[in-house]
Amino acid sequence: MPGAVAAGSGDGILVVDKPSGMTSHDVVARVRRLVGTRRVGHAGTLDPMATGVLVLGVNRGTRLLSYLVGADKEYHAVVRLGAATTTDDADGEWLPVTDPAATEAALAVLTAGGRPAIVAATAALTGPIEQVPSAVSAIKVAGVRSYARVRAGQEVELPARAVTVHRFEVGEPASATAHARRVVDVPIEVVVSSGTYVRALARDLGAALGVGGHLIALRRRRVGAFGLECAHRLDDLAERAGLAGAGGSGGADSRPVPLLALGEAAALVLPTRVLDAGEAGELRHGRSIAADPQRRGGPVAGLGQGGELIAVLTEDGEAARPRAVFAPAAPGRADTEAGNPLGVLESS
Repeated sequence: MPGAVAAGSGDGILVVDKPSGMTSHDVVARVRRLVGTRRVGHAGTLDPMATGVLVLGVNRGTRLLSYLVGADKEYHAVVRLGAATTTDDADGEWLPVTDPAATEAALAVLTAGGRPAIVAATAALTGPIEQVPSAVSAIKVAGVRSYARVRAGQEVELPARAVTVHRFEVGEPASATAHARRVVDVPIEVVVSSGTYVRALARDLGAALGVGGHLIALRRRRVGAFGLECAHRLDDLAERAGLAGAGGSGGADSRPVPLLALGEAAALVLPTRVLDAGEAGELRHGRSIAADPQRRGGPVAGLGQGGELIAVLTEDGEAARPRAVFAPAAPGRADTEAGNPLGVLESS
């Protein structure tokens, strides 16, 4: 990975290819052991069933994660048509079919070359839409995660939210049997805005076709500029660090875990401004500098002459004000964000 730095040097971004069966919290805990710090956070939860890109920040890298919140995401998934579930995915219980004969007839049509009908049904699920999240999502209702309320036996109805499905492509349907019933499995590829639930797309696609649907596989290929091509398997990272399994300590042949340097990571996420030595010095002390007349608003990554990340700026009128200072004025000085001590970003 270009610009990679060693975990032992402190700060950066690490892209992990999350395996199935692990929560995002599990991945964070594993990486904390690998890099030797608790200051690790992630930029967006993946369900245990899902695999693929999970972007982690280490030490000061956690402070870049907030600028990934609105990044588009790309997924490959498989939708199973023919049954809805309590969780809109394969981990839930199948819901009863209201009209088995009509459902069977519709599935027979979909099996016999029904791709055009499926493609047509995606039209209403593409572009800016109002989506009702799954009841077992991590959205908080009166301070409690929705999935926790569902597990406690409560009925939860979440309001629809505005999201955007930029691309919704349908592969070739395949007939299958599950729970002694005919189903149709459909591979899909989607590019969606932050906050979009792919399992809700599976649910709504099945509802639009009148047969029910749920998600049986999900792989995240990209978050913003970070794709699978720069993602690391956890086992490979553990081997690199000289750790066996989930624990252990580094051996004589251990190598640092590669982190993407803050400056390079920021340049992938934000527009950049190269600073001269005087500007960098002012920002290191948390002071404003003259605005770039070609820019307005923010955030903007302010980079030193060597490409290091000095601060994230807001270009406001005649002044460029530091939103977050990443390069302290002197060794050992605490990072600041809008003048406040850095708070560690834990997984969310």
